[in-house]
Amino acid sequence: MKKWFIASLIVATTPGHCLASDIYIYRESDGTKWFTDHHINRDGFTLIGRHGRPTAVASCRGVNPTVLESRAQQYMPTITRYADQFRVDQALVKAIIAVESCFDASAVSRVGAQGLMQLMPGTAQELGVSNAFNPQENIRGGVDYFSRMLRRFGNDTKLALAAYNAGPGAVDRHGGIPPYRETQGYVQKVLAQYERYRPISLRD
Repeated sequence: MKKWFIASLIVATTPGHCLASDIYIYRESDGTKWFTDHHINRDGFTLIGRHGRPTAVASCRGVNPTVLESRAQQYMPTITRYADQFRVDQALVKAIIAVESCFDASAVSRVGAQGLMQLMPGTAQELGVSNAFNPQENIRGGVDYFSRMLRRFGNDTKLALAAYNAGPGAVDRHGGIPPYRETQGYVQKVLAQYERYRPISLRD
């Protein structure tokens, strides 16, 4: 039987580095797989993958567009409130949540990201989010963080999305969207949802 563990996640001391850092996957000598956001320099551990932070796939399983929109409507007042406060397009916030959790406030990813905008516990605390499963707190923290990524990367939506998923350090190291299948797919999915949610008058 295969065993899977989430190693203790070590986060940086500033929100700019820890919401969505690189995720490393190691295989231990007995076949156990470990997910962590830091290197394991110990005998018996072999690095087998490096990716952006995975979204809560289970929360989206079997969810069709009608159900997705029905779920979204209850959160739109909160999305609008914090999108306006942090000056982020509300259609983009809606798209991020759709991809991250399919509007499931209780969603948890396989590496421990929580809630609608999939905040890692350490970052949630740094952003003043005491309960990441509380929709209002989660959305406030996630939009706050994403607005910081937009400012950091010159309002480049693609780079900000990549940083949200794989961490700003990964974007800096690679000089753009990291070559991780997880992250590249994430950016494409969010942008596709964004096009669906944007007012027709604002589409290119």
